[in-house]
Amino acid sequence: MASLLLFLFFCFCEGALAEGRCPPGQYPIGDSRAPGCAPIPDGGGSDLQQGPVATGKWETRWGAIAEDSGTLTTGAAFSMKSKRRAVSAAIAECSRLGGKQCKLRLAYHNQCVAIADPSAQSLARSSGQSMAVTAETEDKAKEIALSQCQAYGSGQICNVVYSGCSMSEFKAF
Repeated sequence: MASLLLFLFFCFCEGALAEGRCPPGQYPIGDSRAPGCAPIPDGGGSDLQQGPVATGKWETRWGAIAEDSGTLTTGAAFSMKSKRRAVSAAIAECSRLGGKQCKLRLAYHNQCVAIADPSAQSLARSSGQSMAVTAETEDKAKEIALSQCQAYGSGQICNVVYSGCSMSEFKAF
């Protein structure tokens, strides 16, 4: 029984002494006259051995779409620092393009937007529905907008009439 306990003691002690007198992530070098420690290659160690860390912050960017449903005029703004600025700029753009009663249709931040409208041929057959959607990428937003627009009317033909992104921006300190 005593020999079994002694055997178990040495088994567990061996793992604890694997790095000897060195801190985690390092191994002993030299001998008893000139002891030292060296980092284990790709073995971790301190945070100082990792790559550079970016110093700064991600800032939100806003976009907006305004439209005048009477004149079918649309104005868009993107990459604005605030929702208020984006909405204001989109309404101003809509008015500049001839809209008389421009109103906010959609405001979004840190993503992309796409608008798909029914084609003139589809509108001649029946009333269509314009679709404005947001997504993580511009291609994804276009895909969803087209899909939803085409699904609205049975087989209505749609085209993407606007797409853009207002992605967050990294500002260094």
